[in-house]
Amino acid sequence: QVQLVESGGGVVEAGGSLRLTCATSARTFSSYGLGWFRQAPGKGREFVAVISTSGGSTYYDDSVKGRFTISRDNRHDVVYLQMNSPKPEDTAVYYCAASRLGAYGTPRFRVDYEYWGQGTQVTVSS
Repeated sequence: QVQLVESGGGVVEAGGSLRLTCATSARTFSSYGLGWFRQAPGKGREFVAVISTSGGSTYYDDSVKGRFTISRDNRHDVVYLQMNSPKPEDTAVYYCAASRLGAYGTPRFRVDYEYWGQGTQVTVSS
């Protein structure tokens, strides 16, 4: 069982910056691809970004490309989502997720992920 705990959410002004952190309990953290998803009120959970097991490959949704950066620290079992120039439409609960498919690429669908965190709220004020 892999536990994922997100932190770093809060209220940020549009154009500011915020960094989300996801800490994991995985003994084999480096065996999992790590992704970030988000869910806005009244909407489904959508893909944001993913990083492969080694960190060598990343993929972003077009809505955040160029503004958000995903990274991981395999020594400390942590994955980050740096949010620069956030917009009000980025307001959502952000979830961290782990996928064994990350060893083969950059999974982008919810069904590809076996483990999920509880989420952290991000609110972007205009």
